[in-house]
Amino acid sequence: MSSKVQRIMVQPINLIFRYLQQRSTVQIWLYEQLDTRIEGQIIGFDEFMNLVLDNAAEVHVKKGTRKEVGRILLKGDNITLIQSVTAPAS
Repeated sequence: MSSKVQRIMVQPINLIFRYLQQRSTVQIWLYEQLDTRIEGQIIGFDEFMNLVLDNAAEVHVKKGTRKEVGRILLKGDNITLIQSVTAPAS
């Protein structure tokens, strides 16, 4: 007996919505700015992947510095990668 594992495709917008619902802290890699990342919690987004982030911070990878910037709007054109960096809030 063989059992097949069925994989379901996850739409990008559904993953972003899950990060929003779970209030996960995410790290965002920026397009053409390899040593700067943005970390924060997604509190809103639209169909163009523009994100509203709360408690946002600029993280400079090479310098090892972190600058708190508060609530920001990040245009979707600047986003290369979004990943969760913390466990979801309960």
